[in-house]
Amino acid sequence: QLIPLFVIIGSGGVGAGLYLMRLAVFNPDVSWDKKNNPEPWNKMSPSDQYKFYSVNVDYSKLKKDRPDF
Repeated sequence: QLIPLFVIIGSGGVGAGLYLMRLAVFNPDVSWDKKNNPEPWNKMSPSDQYKFYSVNVDYSKLKKDRPDF
């Protein structure tokens, strides 16, 4: 009778770990390579969706409103 509990807790832990890995790899605020790309957030275009879920934002229609450095 404890098997469903272990399955649910285990799948929740695996899901949390996968989400943490996704944040560490694809988030532009995290920089793993300081030599080649020290500021990865400057290379993101406004149409790139880096959030996991956005409620009312269509990223394909956003325009660039910041200067290039």
